[in-house]
Amino acid sequence: MPKRFRLTRRFNAAMTEDAYRRLRRFAAEAGLDEGEALSFLFEHFDSVIDEEVFTHRLRQFNSELEARKR
Repeated sequence: MPKRFRLTRRFNAAMTEDAYRRLRRFAAEAGLDEGEALSFLFEHFDSVIDEEVFTHRLRQFNSELEARKR
């Protein structure tokens, strides 16, 4: 029997405009709202990412972060 889908946690999240547009596009393509799309991504995180690409992108993002905050 499948687990009942309940959104039990709510939090404010700050996102770049590009990230929010991409989240909205993913959610629309999947037929989900933004909260459901985020839940799906984080519940299945290990199976939906390519670990090598993720590690590279995370290092790149972190190296550019301070400059992007200005």
